[in-house]
Amino acid sequence: MKIQYTASRIVTSILLASTFIIANGIQAKEIDGNTAPHNPVAGEIEVIAELPIRPGNVAATEQGRTFATVHPLDKPSGVQLIEITGKQQYHAWPSPAYQNDGKNFSDDRIDSPLGIYRDDQSRIWIVDMGMHIGKTRIWGFDIASGKLVQKIDLPTSIAPAGSFVQDLVVDNKNGWIYLADIADPGLIAVNMASGQARRFGQHPSLNTEAGVAMIIDGKQVQFNGKPAEVGVDPITLSADKETIYFGAMNGRSWYSVPAKLFRENASNAQIGQAITKVGSKPISDGAAIDEYGNHFFTNLIEHGIDVLTAQGEVQPFIRDSRLIWPDGVQFGSKSWLYISVNQLNTTPAFNGGIDEGKAPFHILRVKTIY
Repeated sequence: MKIQYTASRIVTSILLASTFIIANGIQAKEIDGNTAPHNPVAGEIEVIAELPIRPGNVAATEQGRTFATVHPLDKPSGVQLIEITGKQQYHAWPSPAYQNDGKNFSDDRIDSPLGIYRDDQSRIWIVDMGMHIGKTRIWGFDIASGKLVQKIDLPTSIAPAGSFVQDLVVDNKNGWIYLADIADPGLIAVNMASGQARRFGQHPSLNTEAGVAMIIDGKQVQFNGKPAEVGVDPITLSADKETIYFGAMNGRSWYSVPAKLFRENASNAQIGQAITKVGSKPISDGAAIDEYGNHFFTNLIEHGIDVLTAQGEVQPFIRDSRLIWPDGVQFGSKSWLYISVNQLNTTPAFNGGIDEGKAPFHILRVKTIY
C-alpha cells in the first residue's frame, strides 16, 4: 500500500526530525555504495563518499547513482566529472576522454565545471565555466550510455571571459536551461533547441545584501584578500517548471520569477517587475526544492541544512560538524537529498593563498521525510 503524504504532514515530519537531531546529536550512518543497511529516519545523514578531492556540486538518480563535478578551486587532479562507485571509490565519467590533465585544455574536453543537474529524461547536465579557454559551455550526457547528447557554447556577449556561471537547472518540458552567474550577477536563459541565450542583470535581487557577512567558525571568509561578497548563486526550478527561484550567497532573501517571461522573451523591465520575495534563507551556496514546495538550503555559517517550508517558515533541518561548506544539494529520489561538502573556505582562493583543507571531503545524503 502506498502512503500518501500531505504537505503539512511532511513539514511536521521535517521539523520534528530536525528538532530531535539537533537536540540529540544523531551520528551519521555509513553506507557501502548507495545501499543503506537500515531504515533511516528523516534528518539522518548517510555517508555516500569520502573523497581525496573536493567535489563541486552533486547529482543523483532515483536509483542512487551519484555524480559530482570536481571543484575548479581544488588542486588539479586530472578529473573534472566523476561517478561515485563506492565509499572511497570513483571514476572519471562518462570517460577519461572528456577530462583534462590540468595542463592541456581544449574545446573537446571538460575544463572547469561546477553546476550539475539530473533532468527528467535521465541525463546529466553540467555548466563548464571554461576558466582556461575563456568560454562557458553546457554539456549534456545520457546517463545510461554516457554519450554526449548536447553541447552548447554560450556567446561572449552573454558570458564573457571572467564569468563565473556556476549553477544551473534544466526544464525538459519546455526545453530551457537557466543559469546563475556570480561574477557579474545575473540570470541566463538558454533555449535548448536553438542554443540562443539571453541575460537578465542589473537588478537588486541579484546582488549581495548589505551587512550579510560570511563568518564561519568566528573567521570572516576572504576571497582574493577581500571579505567574500557573492551575489546570485543558488537557483532552483519548481516541479511544474513554471517558477525560477534564486538568491545571493551573501543574502538572506529568496526570490521567485515566472519562467515563462524568459521563454516569451519579456523585457528586462517586465522580468524585474515580476520578481517577488518568497521568504528568507541562510547564507548559502546551494538550494533544492522538493515536490511539495519546501526549499532546502545549505547553511554555510552553521554547518547545516535549513528548510523554508511551503508555509513560509525557515527552520534548521540538520546540523553536523562535518558540514564544512556544504556546497551543492540536489534530490535523487523524491525524499533523498544529496549534499556535496568541500571545505571551500579552506582553499587558497578563500584562505589567503593557503590550503588548509583536510580530506576526506564528503558526499552525503539525508532523508527529508519519513
